[in-house]
Amino acid sequence: MRLAPLFALPLLVMSASPVLAKGCIRGAAAGGVGGHFVGKGHAVIGAAAGCVIAHHHYAKQARAQKAAARAHN
Repeated sequence: MRLAPLFALPLLVMSASPVLAKGCIRGAAAGGVGGHFVGKGHAVIGAAAGCVIAHHHYAKQARAQKAAARAHN
């Protein structure tokens, strides 16, 4: 039951913007592997954190590209 929010957050992030879901999946994979090597039970937490961090990174990058496109027009 404690892990329910960890699973719900990545699903919520992915459903909010399907274009940026690729970043979430990449981050979840990297975070899961990193968490696995840290210790028992940390893979799920690493995957959730990786998803959130990668989604934030790709969203920020998309906003910067939109701003650059507006500046050139």
